[in-house]
Amino acid sequence: MAEFFLELFSEEIPAGLQKNLREKLLEEFNKFFFEKSIKSKKSFSLSTPNRLVIVFEDLDKAIKIPSEEIKGPNINSPDQALEGFMRSNKIEKKDLLKKKTEKGEFYFYKTKSKSLKTNDLLMEFVPKLLENYKWKRSMKWGEYDLIWGRPLKSILTVFDRKVVNFEFHHLSSSNSTYIDTDFEEKKRVFTDFKSYEKYFKKQGILIDQNKREELIKKEFSKILNKRKLIIERNFKLFDEVINLVDNPNVLLCSFDKKFLSIPKEILILTMQSHQKYFPVFNDKNEITNEFLIVANKKDQKGLIKIGNERVVEARLSDAEFFWNKDKTQNLVKKVSELKVMNFFKGLGTYFDKVQRMRKLGGMISDELLISKEKVELSASISKTDLTSDLVGEFPELQGIMGGYFSTHQGFDKDISQALTEQYLPVGIDSNYPKKPFSIALSITDKIDTLVGFFGINEKPTSSKDPFALRRIALGIIRTIIENKKDFRVNDLLVYSSSLYEDQGHSFTNQNLQKELYNFLKDRFKYYMKEKQIRLDIIDASISSFSCNKLFSSFEKAKSLNKIINNHVGLDITSSFKRASNILESEMKNVEFEITNTTDPGIFKTDFEKNLYKKINEIKNYYSNINNDENYEYSLSILAGAKKEVFEFLDNVKVNEENETLRKNRLELINMLCKTFQNFINFQLLKANNE
Repeated sequence: MAEFFLELFSEEIPAGLQKNLREKLLEEFNKFFFEKSIKSKKSFSLSTPNRLVIVFEDLDKAIKIPSEEIKGPNINSPDQALEGFMRSNKIEKKDLLKKKTEKGEFYFYKTKSKSLKTNDLLMEFVPKLLENYKWKRSMKWGEYDLIWGRPLKSILTVFDRKVVNFEFHHLSSSNSTYIDTDFEEKKRVFTDFKSYEKYFKKQGILIDQNKREELIKKEFSKILNKRKLIIERNFKLFDEVINLVDNPNVLLCSFDKKFLSIPKEILILTMQSHQKYFPVFNDKNEITNEFLIVANKKDQKGLIKIGNERVVEARLSDAEFFWNKDKTQNLVKKVSELKVMNFFKGLGTYFDKVQRMRKLGGMISDELLISKEKVELSASISKTDLTSDLVGEFPELQGIMGGYFSTHQGFDKDISQALTEQYLPVGIDSNYPKKPFSIALSITDKIDTLVGFFGINEKPTSSKDPFALRRIALGIIRTIIENKKDFRVNDLLVYSSSLYEDQGHSFTNQNLQKELYNFLKDRFKYYMKEKQIRLDIIDASISSFSCNKLFSSFEKAKSLNKIINNHVGLDITSSFKRASNILESEMKNVEFEITNTTDPGIFKTDFEKNLYKKINEIKNYYSNINNDENYEYSLSILAGAKKEVFEFLDNVKVNEENETLRKNRLELINMLCKTFQNFINFQLLKANNE
């Protein structure tokens, strides 16, 4: 058993590329060893900005390939077939065997068992693996023909403490690596990973990204707990920072308190996105003038702290200037500036978009019973912040800055909030707009975008969604469902399409409404899956999908999902399944059709009468409920029919010789099934034992 140890030393690899490199190379090595039946007890991949490390512990030094019989042509086959078989296997006629099989007598060739050294296999495999690795972004440098993420400087490859020798473009593998990332002058020999990791640890360098994470978290907690401060749980930033350093040192820095007058979102973005710093908040969740940085070395003289503080203050000075300039510019007057800002080719300008949004928003205001004028005004100025210097510098702040600008200029609170929240929600778990004017603007914006891009056939594919249309559709669905109100989405889609036509935009998609319907249906399914609703219940709900009934359809599915395995759910499904199975079975053997005309006048038993009465009680309940339907109670009403259903099926002969009676009883069962299916398509539910 032996250790395989690979290190790729390069110029600094961006944090976003490191994780993929670690995972993909390790995956390919594992795949290779599995295919070759080379066993290993442990494997892992590590990285720093300059180093990628792959380690396999306790690998087989060699593998034995047993002999095997290779079947050749039939003994009666033409000579050319036999010659071809011998040629392909590099054998002579004396090496052949004849064996009888069920399909006749054939030539066979028995190979010899052999042993292959793992080292030899690695010599061939490693350069092929490196050659085939696909970077998301790559480069060439100097006169070399190697394409790699960043200039590759050395390849340390050791198996069983010896070099795995191979050539890779202009580089030769060795047992040494550079120990100075700045000057690349000093090299050191390593024959195993343990000594390699130990050496760099003494230099303050942590090769293992997991250990860097532990250290940074520990230092964060030490500083924050001592001062009763907190930071945002920004996992993306944290992962990025871990991969930006190999000698982490956490520092608490600060900036001038005067900058706290700037909107906090600007402060946060300046520090997080531009500088990879961590803003600090007090115990009231108010942003402070302090921030945490993760430096890549010890700050012996305090110069790193001072330098980073100066950088932040310079950036905040620019932001302060833009803020003071932008907040005073009249939003209504700036609407005209949108005429020179293209929304998308074929969809007009942002001015065109807000005009469409005004009218579409007016339609939504009627459903929400809110001021049409305020909705139209919020739509008109909703994109004006795109013309500001601040949004030009921080595109992530579009909408948010519009909210700040409108507040500063004295617009109604509802309008400012709507501008701030117009792009929400941005994911399955993000915040969503809850106030009526925010709901109206959010849905308006998203429907306009969705219709426009589908109209010009810029639709998502299975692998690409460059305009985030799936997220936009999910945003519409979330906003409707989580605000517990159905909207006439179909009408909004049709109206939105007509608004584009009124502006002279020609759509090339002839199946626009159908494709939008199917797209929203697909996103609705995704939403329900994310909410842990059973797949067969989703199918049952989707079978009668309506864009106008998103909330009620979801609530029905959620309620059924909640009770499906308790006595209520079991009573419903057992009643329906038993009745529908009898109906389906009996209808195969009759020539008449079911016409939904049950005649209570020819009932012969109380069981028929009781079931008929119960069905009508259920139908009467459903005909009198309003938009405030309690779906769990509705399900309990269905469950309450079990007694009458089972008594009827246990005591009444459905397959009656008298055709009139038989048809009437089948009509009664059909009436029962249809009444149940007014709630959901129970036919698509699986039995609990399926």
